[in-house]
Amino acid sequence: MTPGDILVGRREESRRLDELLDGIAERGAAVLVRGEPGIGKSVLLATGARAAAGRGLRVLSAVGVESQPQLPFAGLRALLEPVLAGVADLPAPQRDALRCALGEPVAEGGPDLFLTALATLDLLAEAAAGTPVLLLVEDAQWLDRASADVLAFVARRLEAEPVVLLAAIRDGFDTPFDAAGLAELRLERLDAAAAGELLDARAPGLRPGLRRRLLLEAAGNPLALVELPLAPVPAGAGAFPAAWLPLTARLEQAFGARVAALPAVTRTLLLVAALNDTDLLAEILAAGRLVAGRRCGPEDLGPAVAACLADIEPGGGRLHLRHPLMRSALRQRAGDAERSAVHAALVDVLAGQPNRQVWHRAAATPGPDEGIAADLDAAADRAYRQGAVVAAVAALQRAAELSLDVRAGIARRIRAAEIAFELGRQDLVDRLLDEVEPATLSTAERARLAWVRGGFREHAQEGRQGVRSLIGFAHSVLADGDTDLALMLLGAAGTAAFWNDPGPDVRGDVVEVAERMPIDPADARLVGILAYTAPIDRGAAVIDNLWLWAPDAGGDPLAARLLGNAAAAVGAFDLSLQFATAALGPLRAQGRLGFVARALITQANAAVQLANLGVAIPAAEEAGRRADETAQPHLAALAQATEAKIAALRGEPDRLERLAGAAERDSMAASLSVVVHARGLAALADGRPADAYDALARLFDPADPAHHVMHGCAAIGDLAEAAARSGQAEAVAGVMATMERRARLTPAESLHNGLRHARAVLAGDDVAEQRYEEALRADVPGWPFVRARALLAYGEWLRRQRRVAESRTRLRTARELFDALGTNAWSDRARQELRASGESSRSRTPAARDQLTPQELQIVQLAAEGLTNREIGQRLYLSHRTVSTVLHRVFPKLGVTSRSDLSRLELR
Repeated sequence: MTPGDILVGRREESRRLDELLDGIAERGAAVLVRGEPGIGKSVLLATGARAAAGRGLRVLSAVGVESQPQLPFAGLRALLEPVLAGVADLPAPQRDALRCALGEPVAEGGPDLFLTALATLDLLAEAAAGTPVLLLVEDAQWLDRASADVLAFVARRLEAEPVVLLAAIRDGFDTPFDAAGLAELRLERLDAAAAGELLDARAPGLRPGLRRRLLLEAAGNPLALVELPLAPVPAGAGAFPAAWLPLTARLEQAFGARVAALPAVTRTLLLVAALNDTDLLAEILAAGRLVAGRRCGPEDLGPAVAACLADIEPGGGRLHLRHPLMRSALRQRAGDAERSAVHAALVDVLAGQPNRQVWHRAAATPGPDEGIAADLDAAADRAYRQGAVVAAVAALQRAAELSLDVRAGIARRIRAAEIAFELGRQDLVDRLLDEVEPATLSTAERARLAWVRGGFREHAQEGRQGVRSLIGFAHSVLADGDTDLALMLLGAAGTAAFWNDPGPDVRGDVVEVAERMPIDPADARLVGILAYTAPIDRGAAVIDNLWLWAPDAGGDPLAARLLGNAAAAVGAFDLSLQFATAALGPLRAQGRLGFVARALITQANAAVQLANLGVAIPAAEEAGRRADETAQPHLAALAQATEAKIAALRGEPDRLERLAGAAERDSMAASLSVVVHARGLAALADGRPADAYDALARLFDPADPAHHVMHGCAAIGDLAEAAARSGQAEAVAGVMATMERRARLTPAESLHNGLRHARAVLAGDDVAEQRYEEALRADVPGWPFVRARALLAYGEWLRRQRRVAESRTRLRTARELFDALGTNAWSDRARQELRASGESSRSRTPAARDQLTPQELQIVQLAAEGLTNREIGQRLYLSHRTVSTVLHRVFPKLGVTSRSDLSRLELR
């Protein structure tokens, strides 16, 4: 069978392939080639390889193997093998990460998967710098998960690289490539004319009746048209297996029938090839010798090659089965004893390769075996250190199945579930935990299960009873001396209490257990628990402890991230921004993208509360991308909600509604509260105070799903202004009284800023001026939007009092502050007020941040700080070539010609 045969009827697909290769120097791409088994995916890739070679391109390839998924980074190693010499030239963190992932020992710990992915991207970009590269991945559905995750990461970032990736994926499989938003090339069955042309080329001279039957049975599947005519026909049978069988099964039977006609030693070698996790000919022959009891050589595979079932690579190093369906056909036709014998032989052949060897030992073992289970434990540790989390989970799952000791099996499943939780795989966690019988668990094990199960939504949906259960577990494990687990459980309880208030008695119980923990009161974990559980009652203590940490905010990035969340929870957004920003640098350097996503959303949320759009815009957009890449959908929804709030401040109503609608599809209260506040702000800026009041009042209504105490504290000034401007001032009297009581308990600036604004806009004319002056005297550093809002409202009040000249002074200052902040919706309102006072305003000059996409803005900001393209790429998980491309694209937009000109632009 030649590739050209199957490309009969593939004119459009060939055209697209040519376009990709012809344009590779200007634009990279990644394309998923999809279709059913036998539809021609592999042959299209082979055609691409020949076309690339004809154009002088470099071709790197890998093949997913069904028996390989448990071997971490096996596919990546095969793909990168020809260019691994370039690893030495990578920046040290990337170089060490990739070497560790590919199996080189490290002193301790291991890399995050995404640092390995960035290293792979840079390695390929450097390899392609001189000669463009075509990456081919066949049977990508069977790549080990770590390799697939890395390549999905790379595939998202190829646009600016002279690299094209073609990955063939069989229908019916879910892969990491699915969520990467890649272009697809779908191969359909051949039409009648093309099918007839292919059949006649492969099997000329068929009797008409047999030809019609073949075309009917093949139904346009190219592999069937090639293989079914070659299948031997048993005596007394029709030309094919029973027609009711699925086509895949018929093809497997056809392969199996052809294998049955081969010599016994050839069949043995083919079975070894099917069960081995590599295609190295030396391994296949060595294992075949052990099974067959005699020496085996390449000549013993001659009958398989002659029958077009296998190929030996030129040079004799590797054996390739002609189609993946052959592997399943060979497995199915072999009995259990034959398969066990082959796996046992491979165990001997693979001495010195423990990661591979242990899986063949497990496959050769019919029942539980604690020795193998322990070795799988060790393999899980090695995989985890390499950053291959899925492989670690698979090893622990199999170890649990082989455990003789029930307790050991339970411990392995729970550990596997905890690792799967890190990966964001709720389906895998649920399946693992469902295998555990609750009655067999200790209290500590049940506590860990409760923590893991609720962690995917950060325990935000735990009800009153769920929080009580977490408190009870914390009591128990604390009594047993496990302080760390108790803190994890109380952290979960605090988060649940923050988003789904279980009542003051339950929150009080969380605080009571937390405050008697035998740890430093300033411990970041404890500060976080108190901030989430009692943000008002313990707000002062939390803020005091935050200030203790502030001078060394970046010393411990995980602690800084927790403290950023704690600061946001108590309304100290200036501190929250400081901690989140400090955490991001080290987390990026470590490649911990899951935590980077969380720190980014904290940074974005704090920045938008402060109207610091130069930080908020790129942080929110990147938070969404990182959340998608790290499988954190609820965080992605929160990022969209935050972007909606940014759109409200910038006066982008269509974008606001698009983002708000997307965020509202997630049911977490966090997203809904932010969306509601965004809509209220937009209506207020747009001169629709009644609409603003209707939206904002939801934050203060305990019966509304958008209700949230601390979001209400941050929005009290907005609610009061909406109420005053819509004639509903009396309706907020009760809310104001509640907020005043809370303000006596906590020094949170967001609440006190809001109350000063609320008192002014709600005041009668006899005291309003005094209240506005009090608000302006406060002038808290870091909160310029608050000052601008106070000036605008004050100017509006003065104009209504017919003090027009005085009003203009305040309104002009407000306009200039809003312009500088980029809060265009409020700039427009200030301009309208100035027009009403009889003064015109100059047109607003768009700032640099208004002309760029969020990612462009982020890259330009970093370039303005003096970072090199490579340094920017490392920070943002892009290749330096992509950074260079972006900068060259945006310089004309900004009217600059060099990096040195960027410092004069308004980028923050």
